[in-house]
Amino acid sequence: MEIVKTRKDVTMTLAIEGRLDSLTSPQLEAEIVGKLDGVAHLIFDLSKLEFISSSGLRALLLTQKIMDKQGSMTIRNLPQEFREYFDEVGFSRVMRIE
Repeated sequence: MEIVKTRKDVTMTLAIEGRLDSLTSPQLEAEIVGKLDGVAHLIFDLSKLEFISSSGLRALLLTQKIMDKQGSMTIRNLPQEFREYFDEVGFSRVMRIE
């Protein structure tokens, strides 16, 4: 998995490429936990996401909980094959997906 992080003022974008699973979700969590100070808007660009497991979903949910306290989180460019999965587990109800 590759994470490309960009920040402009209070907006941070994390572009995820590859697999977000039990092996790579700790890498994502390391990029998030304690590193979102001053971030009011967090955007995940998932256009190059190839696979997501329950561990990856847990990392996104952890991030959503953090951002609920300090701003907003948006999932962008979610591949169609994962949209149904997000609907089934209820993420579409608790996360903003564009």
